[in-house]
Amino acid sequence: MFTGPVPQDPATTDLSFAELGLSKPIVESLAAIGFEHPTPIQTQVIPKALEGLDIVGLAQTGSGKTAAFGLPMAEHLLHGKGVRGLIMCPTREIALQTEAFLEVVGKDHKLETVCLIGGVSLGPQAQKLRRHPDIVVATPGRLWDHYERKNLKLDRVEKLVLDEADHMLDLGFLPQIFRVLEVLPAERQTMMFSATMPSSIENLAKRFMRSPEMVDLRPETRTAEGIDHRLYLVEPDNTRACLVAIAAEEKGSMLVFLRRKVDADWACRQLELEGHPVERIHSGRSQKQRVKALQGLRQGEHRILLATDIAARGIDIPIIEHIVNFGMPDTVEDYVHRAGRTARGALRGTVSTIATWQDKEAIRLVEKAIGEKLPRCVAKNVEPAVERKTTIRGRQKIRRRLT
Repeated sequence: MFTGPVPQDPATTDLSFAELGLSKPIVESLAAIGFEHPTPIQTQVIPKALEGLDIVGLAQTGSGKTAAFGLPMAEHLLHGKGVRGLIMCPTREIALQTEAFLEVVGKDHKLETVCLIGGVSLGPQAQKLRRHPDIVVATPGRLWDHYERKNLKLDRVEKLVLDEADHMLDLGFLPQIFRVLEVLPAERQTMMFSATMPSSIENLAKRFMRSPEMVDLRPETRTAEGIDHRLYLVEPDNTRACLVAIAAEEKGSMLVFLRRKVDADWACRQLELEGHPVERIHSGRSQKQRVKALQGLRQGEHRILLATDIAARGIDIPIIEHIVNFGMPDTVEDYVHRAGRTARGALRGTVSTIATWQDKEAIRLVEKAIGEKLPRCVAKNVEPAVERKTTIRGRQKIRRRLT
């Protein structure tokens, strides 16, 4: 299986990439990295994208959206005419993975791609922009920084992609996105991909897209069928002990989501003391450290990766067997997106959530969303909590926060 920058989802169709209208050189480049058959979203999006249509693609994380928009872009663009492809991503990790994929499939047209992300110096990025790249992959904030500094022009952009659009809005990038869209040429192809379709995404599509084709492949149950859900209800003082116990009981690859950087740093120190191979990524880590941590998990250098929400949609590693939520996620959508990091394609995975009695209403909303009750589990040597009733006022307050 391909272990490079953008692994192919195992849930593929029986079609070939050539049947979708892609040229022989691109098909050969895909075969070289182990992409033999397209995924469902690639099957539906690529022919429409090759026709130049605007597209709104709705599908869960890990379904193959990068190739769905990257392949038509590599097919249409030719080298040497300035920046004509622009891809905006919510996180540094997604941007880097997208850049790496385009470098592979854009070889035939000698396409040059530049990645513009925060956490690294502006200078080297500005130097790369002076070489007149064909495609820019960027997080919205850093893209606008370079535009304001006149390091790049966007007046020739023909292909625009908004990847993980709902997550970009969650991270507060809407002002930068609007600024960028206002300066782009009106005559362009726009493709927007998202795991959900809130009203803000609908408004964005109505304002900046031309009669977009809708491709909706969201699962009815909202989480993959191959996921085993577990809930560990403990007293607030026992949450840390529960995490240590789960790490000891489960021997497979594990991704742990924590709310705060301080929790990630604590957990990393504690799990190292317990003898577990572990690393962490959060906004306080340098880009070099974050890339190294991700690569280490892919290559088996460590078994456990600790991450704050910044990485909830930025990790594309099919081997993750176990997701652990250290605390209930802020929203139902956050639970779904975190769960999407495991059980890729036909694989199975586990999602364990460590919660307290105060999370009762949040638990109920998650159970309603996934269509099943979260099985209550007990960690070794950790006393389970007694479930308590939530007041009507408290239930209403939590519901407003989660929905």
